[in-house]
Amino acid sequence: MKASALTRLGVAGALLLSATACEKDLLNQVNPNLPTVQVSWVTSDDAVRGSTACYAGLQGLGMYRRWLNFAFDLRDDIGWSQSPWGELADFTRFVQQNYDFEVSSNIWRDHYRTIFRCNQVLDRVPTITNMDATLQKRVLAEAKFLRALSYFNLASLYGNVPLDLAYSTELNRPVTQAKEAEVWAQVYKDLQEAAPDLPVSYSAADVGRATKGAAQALLGKAYMQNKRWADAQAQFALVINSGTYQLTNNYTDNFRHTSENNSESIFEVQFSDEKKGGNDSGGGPDATSSQGSQRSQFWGVPGFGFNDGEVRPWIVNEFLKEPTVGGQRDPRLAATVFYNRRDQVQFPTALPQDADTLAYGAGFLGRYHSNDGDRQGTEALRLRSRVYWRKYQTDYYRQFEDFDSPINQRVIRYADVLLLQAEALNEQGQTAAAVALINQVRQRPSVNLAPLSPGAFTQATLQTQLMHERATELAGEGVRWFDLQRWGLLDTQAKVDQLKARDAQFNTFVVGKSRLLPLLQTEVDLLRLNQNPGW
Repeated sequence: MKASALTRLGVAGALLLSATACEKDLLNQVNPNLPTVQVSWVTSDDAVRGSTACYAGLQGLGMYRRWLNFAFDLRDDIGWSQSPWGELADFTRFVQQNYDFEVSSNIWRDHYRTIFRCNQVLDRVPTITNMDATLQKRVLAEAKFLRALSYFNLASLYGNVPLDLAYSTELNRPVTQAKEAEVWAQVYKDLQEAAPDLPVSYSAADVGRATKGAAQALLGKAYMQNKRWADAQAQFALVINSGTYQLTNNYTDNFRHTSENNSESIFEVQFSDEKKGGNDSGGGPDATSSQGSQRSQFWGVPGFGFNDGEVRPWIVNEFLKEPTVGGQRDPRLAATVFYNRRDQVQFPTALPQDADTLAYGAGFLGRYHSNDGDRQGTEALRLRSRVYWRKYQTDYYRQFEDFDSPINQRVIRYADVLLLQAEALNEQGQTAAAVALINQVRQRPSVNLAPLSPGAFTQATLQTQLMHERATELAGEGVRWFDLQRWGLLDTQAKVDQLKARDAQFNTFVVGKSRLLPLLQTEVDLLRLNQNPGW
């Protein structure tokens, strides 16, 4: 017997509804690439992966991968820029018409992105049950360290910034703009809480994560920036007396990928030249991004990079003020810069092969005397008279630069701590004890400068000597800007005039304004922030 038309229609309708329901089920699937918060923070592995994401923020363009090098090393009195990108060159000479300029915008974005990730770890990891208590404490301490490092940089660059300590995905929620002193107070708090729960060291798979020594050293550096000498001394003493760190025999080991995470390294940002999807000039973050540093590409010598960052010649003379015990140039000079060596009379015992700086396999003078007929006469003279960064360049193992340098950025190293401890002691009148620490740095086997005599210095003259020691040991390592701030050289016109004498970019430095960058105008408008003075 045949089914009635109504029955057939009902069956068809049921099939249609069933097909529609199936189609809806197929469409309403959970995207496995976008896991929700509820299913992401369940296991110890989730916690460790969340922590790793915080470290990834340090590799952002606005952090140690590219732009922090410009903000710290090219705005001080050693580095400078004559980039053909005029807005970038202006940035290094304290001129910024567009407050949302790409460099500053990236710096702001990537620091707050890192802070957001740290806040998420601090919010979600405590909710994970059945997690090893020691590991849980460590992950939380790492997040506090990285948040402190981010605010350390933001306070130094921007001053009164939003202090965001809570994890939230709510858009347009109110955020409090903190005073600069309040930001520093949070840096202290995070590091004080982090240090007890961080290990002294890690197994090979986790090398590069924050250690107890890194938290103590960064806390000491934060105290130094606020002239809390005794507090800084106490933190540096913990690092120095720990027995964990020592100077490397070879100075250049601190700037090569073949000797990373060594005995002198206290904290460094991990980089790799492994390429995922090709040369990553854009910078990610995405699935095809590499994890390479871009400093060497932007600061290469002419013909080997963009040459957006150069060196003021006065630093060469600073190195040449005294020879080694053997009568040769301070070897840190050749490790720091490429330059035209015209000092044979001053150092007659220098090795013959040391008469010319090697620049990517060829002598500096030979390379820039002529270059395929394009650099003759005035142009050749101009190139030969300039000084270029060698520190962190890859010329020691390859004949090119690109966007993927494998060299880790040493954010804190032991030599810096020794010299800061010497400064903290000297500020408290312990000058003789300070000299002993300086001598450790001067007498590194590969440097071999004569020791200073403890009785030869007053507190004031040792401070001048420390300025010399920090310039020659640490030039181009992202610390000079902090030194200028701490020493008060940016606070008065008379002090700034001293900087002008060796670095013309300070002609456009305005006291009371240029110590800080302008806050991003979009952030000022959206968050109703008070703009920095003078901007």
